[in-house]
Amino acid sequence: MKNKVSFFKRIVFLLLVGLGGVLFAQKSHKKSYLIEYEALENQKLLIKDGDKDAVKNYNQLIQKADSLFTLGSFSVVHKTGVPPSKSKHDYMSIGPYWWPNPETANGLPYIRKDGEKNPETRNNFTDYVEKDNFLVAIKTLTKAYYFSDQKKYADKVLELINAWFLEDATKMNPNLNYGQYIPGISEGRCFGIIEFGGITEVIKFLELAKDRNLLAKKTEKGMFNWFTAYSTWLQNSKLGKEEATRKNNHATHYDLQLLNILIYLNKTAQVKEYLSTITKARIFSQIEPDGSQPLELARTKSFSYSVMNLHAFLELAILGKKVDVNLWDEESKDGRSIKKGYQYMLPYVTKEKEWEFQQIKDRKNSEEKLIRDLQYISNNFKEYSFDKILQQIHQKK
Repeated sequence: MKNKVSFFKRIVFLLLVGLGGVLFAQKSHKKSYLIEYEALENQKLLIKDGDKDAVKNYNQLIQKADSLFTLGSFSVVHKTGVPPSKSKHDYMSIGPYWWPNPETANGLPYIRKDGEKNPETRNNFTDYVEKDNFLVAIKTLTKAYYFSDQKKYADKVLELINAWFLEDATKMNPNLNYGQYIPGISEGRCFGIIEFGGITEVIKFLELAKDRNLLAKKTEKGMFNWFTAYSTWLQNSKLGKEEATRKNNHATHYDLQLLNILIYLNKTAQVKEYLSTITKARIFSQIEPDGSQPLELARTKSFSYSVMNLHAFLELAILGKKVDVNLWDEESKDGRSIKKGYQYMLPYVTKEKEWEFQQIKDRKNSEEKLIRDLQYISNNFKEYSFDKILQQIHQKK
């Protein structure tokens, strides 16, 4: 009986979401949103229904969210290093695979070891760790607020957002001019842009806060202006333009970050045009007819990078659905497509084939991400060709 009640709850919710979506679309000229209300509400219903795993995850989430109240705010001014601009308000990071030169007294210029992270790039000398902690906190508190309906979690997010982006003493300037710099070689590189992909979590909260009337006009305007300035930097700066022309996963993630921001800025027409031309061309240039991704296979963590790039393409396909651009079914004349990319990886997940390319790190997390992607694709793109493989994988567990 309990399962029947839960089922009908979901049906009613989906009908309300659908009706609300139609009415809102008519009212706002089809403004698209990044936040996935349906997925969040489904999880919330599982928690209310007492689903064992859902309740366990919820309790862990709340415990983690509560621990964030003992922390202060996050800010780019907290780093011990100083960017070349001499302003701590500028974000700064070091390329993760660059190490001190053992052949020089001062370690300069740094040398590259692909796939091997230099611990120096992951401490408080730069902003990388602070930024990651900030974005994880935003995601954690947003979910805690949605699932618990306790306003204190939303208030904490607003506090963190204001400190990172808007308060004069602690705000970040809207650029990544000094991202992934290399000591002794460059002051900043285009590759630093990929580090800000998680900024989408901020946008999702802003959408939720506005819908719930929690967003002060000053904060709303300030964040709109910040993202406008940052998107302008992404599209017009030397580093932004350079990242947009990369041939591998960097370009894919550039598209994803930029288009998520443009969705927030309500530039739907621009997003549709971009996905239909530039992103479509990236799919065909990065994925071979057999589904392989040569530029990712050339890396020392080739399996991980192949999955990472496919996941970014999937995210772009999800974004495309929001604006009526069907990237999932796009296929070149010689058979290149996102779907073909996933098909290429399947025999390596099922262990039918042995991965013949370099993979210097454990690939378990990447395999799990790939399986989650396949499940999502089956559920949301009605692509049932992966179901047999998914069944095989689950039976082996």
